[in-house]
Amino acid sequence: MKLYGIPNCDTVKKARTWLTEQGHDYEWHDFKKNGVSRELLAGWIARTGWEPLVNRQGTTWRKLDEATKAGVVDAESAIAVMLAQPSVIKRPVLERDGQITVGYKPELYQGIFG
Repeated sequence: MKLYGIPNCDTVKKARTWLTEQGHDYEWHDFKKNGVSRELLAGWIARTGWEPLVNRQGTTWRKLDEATKAGVVDAESAIAVMLAQPSVIKRPVLERDGQITVGYKPELYQGIFG
């Protein structure tokens, strides 16, 4: 199991705390330090689509120019923006048993882990 995100993100902090408190071991991947690859993003998109991965509510998205925002219309354009601005990826991304979960809510994780 691998958790992807940015360490100073409040939602990521909550997810990490929840996983630790529930006794789940996971590998941590920091977007800022370790980056993301085109292949990784394409794999996620193949499993969940590109729309859930683009955080249109976040500060990074709001700071993008209007032309860049308007240009995110498909998987390829979304990948280009996510590679250029990893902080635009909705966080956290949990990869477990070949499944991808984007975002965190306690009830979502409870459902995943039973």
